[in-house]
Amino acid sequence: MNIDAIQNGIVIDHISAGRSLRLYELLGLEKLDCSVAIIKNAHSEKRGKKDIIKIDADIPVNLDVIGYVDPGVSVNLIRDGVLVEKKTIDMPETLTNVIFCRNPRCICSTEQELNHVFKLTDRKNKVYRCLYCETKAT
Repeated sequence: MNIDAIQNGIVIDHISAGRSLRLYELLGLEKLDCSVAIIKNAHSEKRGKKDIIKIDADIPVNLDVIGYVDPGVSVNLIRDGVLVEKKTIDMPETLTNVIFCRNPRCICSTEQELNHVFKLTDRKNKVYRCLYCETKAT
């Protein structure tokens, strides 16, 4: 399999096997007008298998989404074919408009202008709860 090197863009690496499509969806990568490669079940020395997403464009990505879906992922910024920055992403303390409250009575579900805000309440179990009604995110 051949996937071209990126000249200017982003490589999201060390994604847990099978989670790349969720990231693709939540980051809205289907809306991009550039090459996006998803590599599933690639060999990894540390994890056995991993997924990789390569985006051939210099665009902003929501790091909170990445940290929510799969903390520990690496985000590599490529400029002129060279790695210029590497970040390891951790779980964000708050998520705003990344996930949505499923409680139909919650104020953020009834008031359209209100942001859906979730707080990290249990880091070990990766539990986020709605800031307004404390409904657990799924």
